[in-house]
Amino acid sequence: MNLLNVFEQINTVDPEFSDRISPRREAIKNLASIGKKITVTTLPFFISELFKKAYGATAPTDVNGVLNYALTLEYLEAEYYTMGVAKTGLIPSGKPLAAISSIRDHEIAHVNFLKQVLGNKAVSKPTFDFTAGGTFGNVFSNYDTFLAVAQAFEDTGVRAYKGQAGILLGNRVVLTAALQIHSVEARHAAHIRQMRRARGGAAADQKPWITGSNDTGIGAVVDPIYAGENNITQAGVDITSLSGNMGKISSNAATQAFDEPLAAEAVLNIAGLFIKA
Repeated sequence: MNLLNVFEQINTVDPEFSDRISPRREAIKNLASIGKKITVTTLPFFISELFKKAYGATAPTDVNGVLNYALTLEYLEAEYYTMGVAKTGLIPSGKPLAAISSIRDHEIAHVNFLKQVLGNKAVSKPTFDFTAGGTFGNVFSNYDTFLAVAQAFEDTGVRAYKGQAGILLGNRVVLTAALQIHSVEARHAAHIRQMRRARGGAAADQKPWITGSNDTGIGAVVDPIYAGENNITQAGVDITSLSGNMGKISSNAATQAFDEPLAAEAVLNIAGLFIKA
């Protein structure tokens, strides 16, 4: 496939792509009026760079870029839960189905909100492959796999919003909305973890919080989602050097007590594992 074919396919999905790789247009001026078998290494680096530039994920002051970055993640989550709920026999009836249905509705609300805010600047919904090229081939036929991937998505979302907060400091309305979504994503992550723990088996040790650099139980394939979560130093202070009521604070407690942000580039690489087009 040559470069011309690549551009033609991208523009089919997003007709404004050519405009996006030009200098970014002005950010939103009045928000108050409306109230990514993983074979990523085979993906040419130039495509990654094009998408970063097109959607402003690395632009340090681009509000639109941050919102579209968030919208892409919300598209992914909303589509995932919508497909899961629609799959007959996947999610047990009763409380599990009710919970996943509620999370689906939350994610759809996030998508609709961000699209409303962005207007004609909103990126189009990608085409997703939730098997990640076959790595999670039973994601919609095995409930445990479905929950494990859901946890990976939610944990990514929490870190992703946190990683972009600094860019939004100049727009209090957008920052407030992003923080409101961020806390809900954290509630989703905790609840999905509790649902996995209730299933027992390999997930019996799951907790509502993250311990170390990967505690999902589904292997190193999701390590990028938890990179840096084993950090025990905050603002130059080694948390394990402090004392609590029971003596020294353990490394596990030190990592559980603080969540780390995730840079936009890392989040896009993770999301990209599940994006076909």
